[in-house]
Amino acid sequence: MSFVAGSSALRLRFPLPFIATSFAVLVGFSGCERSQPATSSPRAAASAPVEDLGRFTPQPIGAGVEGKPWISHVAIADLDRDGLPDVLACDDRARAVTWLRQVSRGKFEESTLADNLPAPVHVDAVDFDGDGDLDLLVACMGEVFPNNDKIGSVIVLENDGRQRFTRHVLLEQVARVTDVRAGDFNGDGRLDLAVAQFGYDQGEIRWMENLGDWQFKSHNLLNLSGTINVLVADFTGDGAPDIVALVSQQWEEVYLFENDGRGNFTNKIIFGSTNEDYGSSGISLCDLNRDGRLDVLYTNGDGFAYADPGQRPWHGLQWLENRGHGLFKFHRIGNVPGAYSPVGVDLNGDGATDIVCTSGFNDWTKPKAVALVGFINDGAMNFTPHLYAYEPTQLIACAAGDLDGSGRISIVTGGFYSYPPFDRMSRITLWQPQP
Repeated sequence: MSFVAGSSALRLRFPLPFIATSFAVLVGFSGCERSQPATSSPRAAASAPVEDLGRFTPQPIGAGVEGKPWISHVAIADLDRDGLPDVLACDDRARAVTWLRQVSRGKFEESTLADNLPAPVHVDAVDFDGDGDLDLLVACMGEVFPNNDKIGSVIVLENDGRQRFTRHVLLEQVARVTDVRAGDFNGDGRLDLAVAQFGYDQGEIRWMENLGDWQFKSHNLLNLSGTINVLVADFTGDGAPDIVALVSQQWEEVYLFENDGRGNFTNKIIFGSTNEDYGSSGISLCDLNRDGRLDVLYTNGDGFAYADPGQRPWHGLQWLENRGHGLFKFHRIGNVPGAYSPVGVDLNGDGATDIVCTSGFNDWTKPKAVALVGFINDGAMNFTPHLYAYEPTQLIACAAGDLDGSGRISIVTGGFYSYPPFDRMSRITLWQPQP
């Protein structure tokens, strides 16, 4: 997620990594300051939106709403390996990572896994130490709102196999950290880390080499403010994990860091907008066209703190199609005011991958400002937007999966309330599909 603050000359966003109108997207660069990325002309979704309010039934799970919730991230993982997927959440009001354990199908009980965390904004479940259970990688900003201090940190919560966690602070006193993901970048058999640092007017992308015994060596990849997300996957097909990163602020760029398999990276821009208010808000992995290559889903819908909420003609959902060998093709999927948190998943069970995303920054004084939307794929990469909900509002976190073993997809969302009106609020919501 990313909010925005700053003067009209320089929009400085401060993130929580985290509809059908005309649109105007500028891709590439016309000047000499930056190299031009490979893109194609964007296109809008061809079909008109379908109001589909009965498709999912919302149900609050976990603790109730107290004050203004700040849920910056949600993820689905079977933390206790009992066969029932659970929900993990970053709660920035509580300064905690919480576990919503699914104790029986559709019933969740919430507990705190770690508290007194300095603004946790992203949690990823991975067996980091190779002992067979899921540990938690936590990105901590230190302070959610704009701050130039070196207050970011990377924390690993080591699982003892019984969901008791030991805290390891691997990096601290750096520009605010928004995302952290694992990958063996140098081929030594140990999981390393890719780290996104938003900062404020300072920032960085680094990879942290795992030396063993919880010791790490940092390698700088890029010095730019505004990084929201990093993704780790073999994007080039050479067997080595690469990194894709989304950099917001005035940059509004997506970078590919191509790995030679030994931890040496070459970077290039695979998408860029000349619109400094483009509002990059999140990226995720998805093989959207099911060609065996992982693509990047990309939302732009940020606008917090420098403009009134509402529709921007350029806000929406994009697909960066992986064409192989480090080449990506840009596709505009459709328009979503305030778009956040894209997730690729088969929503209707027809074998084609659809996309669901939320709206975090919208004109919530309007009763039909959309909060949750799906883009249904006809199998030929034509997408129809389905409007699933107008409330609860201000949803900036989203995850989706088969939570009950039915084969049908449920959605989990988190609400983050920083802008009035403070009504129709939610904390963590489970959206269950209807027959």
